[in-house]
Amino acid sequence: MNRREFLALAGGAALTACTEKTPAPTAEQRPPNIVFIMADDLGPNHLGSYGGTEIRTPRLDELAKQSLRFTEAYSGCTVCAPARSTLMTGLHTGHTPVRGNSGGLSLPSPVTTVAETLKSAGYATGIFGKWGLGEAGTEGTPDKQGFDESLGPLHQIHAQYYYPEFLWKNGSPLPLPENQNGQKGRYAPDVMLGGALEFLRAHAEEPFFLYFPSIVPHHEFQVPDENFKEYAGRYEEKPFIREDRGFEVQEQPAAAFAGMVTRFDGDVGKLTRRARPPRNCRQHGRLFHIRQRPCRLRADRQGFPRRRRLRGYKTDLYEGGIRTPMLVRWPGKIQPGVSDFPVGVLGLSADGCRAAARWQAARGPRRHVGRADAARPGSTAAHRVPLYWESELSARLHQAERANGRVESSARGRSARSNSTTAL
Repeated sequence: MNRREFLALAGGAALTACTEKTPAPTAEQRPPNIVFIMADDLGPNHLGSYGGTEIRTPRLDELAKQSLRFTEAYSGCTVCAPARSTLMTGLHTGHTPVRGNSGGLSLPSPVTTVAETLKSAGYATGIFGKWGLGEAGTEGTPDKQGFDESLGPLHQIHAQYYYPEFLWKNGSPLPLPENQNGQKGRYAPDVMLGGALEFLRAHAEEPFFLYFPSIVPHHEFQVPDENFKEYAGRYEEKPFIREDRGFEVQEQPAAAFAGMVTRFDGDVGKLTRRARPPRNCRQHGRLFHIRQRPCRLRADRQGFPRRRRLRGYKTDLYEGGIRTPMLVRWPGKIQPGVSDFPVGVLGLSADGCRAAARWQAARGPRRHVGRADAARPGSTAAHRVPLYWESELSARLHQAERANGRVESSARGRSARSNSTTAL
């Protein structure tokens, strides 16, 4: 069974189960809710559960105890847009449609996203955060790619400003008058968190897919004072200056970065509390947490020593550029623990659909190996499927494959890809 056949099977089976609602559904009568939380440029050394000591992350550390924690998880690409494209389509960067990182590149309408598959299966779908796969007026906007509700920046450069004058909500601009004329009245991550919490409240009694791609802790390094003060003056730093983007000069970027991560930790706590199933329903929720590698910026190189030495940083097609922390929690289905099974983000979209299909009498061959399944103790699928990446952020096409326990990278001459761009 190929990927498209599997998605069709999963979506059709879940649709059968979701068309009828009962007052008090049990775990056997409804598919699981799916919450996928993604941070932007957060690495293993920033989390206590991965050995980090510089930043306080109590909610994520507690969640890690309840989850399967992966030590060899990988982003779909070394930079923003292609990584998000692999997540939404389930296709690696040799096939996924958005492979450049200039911003403004759009998912084409023929592509099937995980949101479209789950929506056809009766899920309420919502994205609250950074999209980066299609601007207003294109066929790549969230509302045209399977999301019922959306709130956040569409363009990835827009997402780098933490006090913007507007965000996009369900295809239309949402003005933030408190931020007009350089004011700092509403912190954009708080606005998007509020939308996500309302989505969870509104859809608590039905199957839902919440995608929460936070803009934190990517630069511009800005955070409200209550979080900044906790880390101010702790590090020897140089100011972060990015005049070409018009960012406000940040005199203490590491302190701001740490404060952003701690605030994000609080956001995760609020989402996990709200996402708990209703008392009269024994369903199980599923939470994916996946994060990209840290930036090659002063904030990451000062004050946050790498606990484990990996070659490369963000934009590099080596372990240090694609290795990411990941937590998966599915109470009653996935046993908490630690897995060194190599897992790529592109397999998770199919896993989500498969999870929905399991609640039905789905028929047909099951040759697809889900990443979460393979990672379970005793699985015979370990190391069966190699992971593959492409990245063209310079004049050369870089390719990498993880097989036999290591990532091997190579570079070739200039490629003819039409949406090759300069990395942000």
